[in-house]
Amino acid sequence: MSAENWTDDEAIEAWLTYMEAFRGRTARTIECYRAALVRLKEFMEGKPLVHAEPDELEVFCGLWLHKKGVIARSRKPYISAVKGFYAWLQGKEQGVKGNAAKELMHPITGHPLPRTISLANAERLMWAPDMNTFIGIRDAAILSLLIGCGLRVSGLTHLNESDLQTMELECTVRLTIRVTEKGERERIMPVPREAEALLRVYLGHEELASIDRSFKGKGGRTDKVLFVTTKSPTLPAHEFIGEKRRLSRKGVRDLIQRHGIKAGIPASELHPHAMRHLFGTELLEEDTSMLAIQELMGHADPKSTAIYAQLAMRKKMKTVDRAAPMSKMKTPVSELLKRLPN
Repeated sequence: MSAENWTDDEAIEAWLTYMEAFRGRTARTIECYRAALVRLKEFMEGKPLVHAEPDELEVFCGLWLHKKGVIARSRKPYISAVKGFYAWLQGKEQGVKGNAAKELMHPITGHPLPRTISLANAERLMWAPDMNTFIGIRDAAILSLLIGCGLRVSGLTHLNESDLQTMELECTVRLTIRVTEKGERERIMPVPREAEALLRVYLGHEELASIDRSFKGKGGRTDKVLFVTTKSPTLPAHEFIGEKRRLSRKGVRDLIQRHGIKAGIPASELHPHAMRHLFGTELLEEDTSMLAIQELMGHADPKSTAIYAQLAMRKKMKTVDRAAPMSKMKTPVSELLKRLPN
């Protein structure tokens, strides 16, 4: 059946199925696409999506979304969904003539620097959990991986016990983790010694030993959820096992907020990506190559890594203090500066 004869919902679901099965889009991306096309249906007010005109799509992606409170940067996923959907409709199998979204342009926006947590506040956050409790030890282990490995929150919550691996480096056994994040891409991350110690304390805790967190993993092999939640308001105890014990992304964000507020850290620094940005920034401050940072952070696009060059201000400041022309000149304030503390 030609796409011309589909209902809007049939066309949308067929495209989403294609994007997931053949283009490898994640479940989260699929839901974003679905939400964008549902709003397009709202805008079209009953007119079939396959019959949309270019000027209608232009108004939807611009003025209409703007009036709905969607800022320019946030309109980009909508435009990507619309462009992808209409390009697919034009394909041989769908048989729709012309691509109504072909000329759509993404809005031109600046590149704001990501918000990062300061090194001092990251240290305060690490001290916030109560290490006399199982929850405190779990939270400290989680924070140590976010700060020490720069993990995305999705990568952290997907971790299983089988993702912890040891290897011998220079006659020393070190811990690594296999991380699966965006687009199901895998990478092996070295674990800092402090994070490894906290993980081992967590894994050896008697309360964790009493929790059934086993499930059938890849290839039917038994695996165990790494980071667990300790309560469920809806599930009976006999069902609160295995995958249902997995700590959610919201659970991670909540614990960051809880400990951060207690430590007096600004709310703008209390999100998982602020720790990821700290990780990338500190690597660059220590003259780590951009290629190595890209690999450690799991960036598919080098442009994502380049942003840390703008955040590595400590190194830039030292360079300016040492090598810029003013540092080599005698000025009216030179003698005054000598008397100031470093």
